Amino acid sequence: MKTFLHTGVCPVRDILSRLGSKWSVLVLETLHENGTMRFNDIQRSLGDISQRMLTVTLRSLEEDGMLTRRVYAEIPPRVEYTLTERGQSFMPVLSQVVGWAFEHADDILASRAAMQTDRP
Repeated sequence: MKTFLHTGVCPVRDILSRLGSKWSVLVLETLHENGTMRFNDIQRSLGDISQRMLTVTLRSLEEDGMLTRRVYAEIPPRVEYTLTERGQSFMPVLSQVVGWAFEHADDILASRAAMQTDRP
């Protein structure tokens, strides 16, 4: 039997914990679809993400080398975010997951609703 016990550094757990969050996925997809974007544009495109959560997510993705942050010395300062080559290389995988989610969303939601009505 193949096991997945945590014995030190586990790249699957580590990477999925960062890239598997809903905000990371949505930020990456947004940058992929729209190209280089400013902070407020990313926030507007997602709608319900707080400024703090977007900041944390962008920093995390930048740390992982998935996107770059470019600050322009202007008044007011302008900051833009762009997917890196690493981020771009992840997009085919992410696009498959996103496509799968859209394809199966109705059935999954129906299954969840059915489970809720079956429980006391």
